[in-house]
Amino acid sequence: MPSTRRAPDKRAALRQQGTLNPRPQAVQHPLFQDSAFFDPADLVQVKYEMLRQVQVDQQPVAPTAHAFGFSRPAFYHTQLTFTQAGFAGLLPRKRGPKGGHKLTAAVLAFVTAQRAATPTPSWSELAARVRQQFRLQVHPRSLARQLQREKKRP
Repeated sequence: MPSTRRAPDKRAALRQQGTLNPRPQAVQHPLFQDSAFFDPADLVQVKYEMLRQVQVDQQPVAPTAHAFGFSRPAFYHTQLTFTQAGFAGLLPRKRGPKGGHKLTAAVLAFVTAQRAATPTPSWSELAARVRQQFRLQVHPRSLARQLQREKKRP
């Protein structure tokens, strides 16, 4: 991409939004070489153009995915998320669990009751009580963080 004054600003904005391509050097497609419009650092733009090449220009999947710096399975995953969610499906999402699956409402109610009954139990002590009551291994810091989140909720 030709160097412009705005390029560092754009990269900072992409990084802040979570859409900065971690591997812009892997994008080998001619559109993204020496172009003021196509930016290999813009992950959403790269993904969309890859999908467009296959869908509209009827290009084969494997070489197209490779030219845009993706694997064939990554192409199909991108295609699926785009089909399901539109442009929002092109945005990267955090992987892994989205919340505390062990800390159910019953466990939190138990911990809250234990904190009310005992003046200042340690988090380790509360985790041990949860383990004894529910046969559930919970890290003490997870309890502290979840109760902080609960306290912030209206």
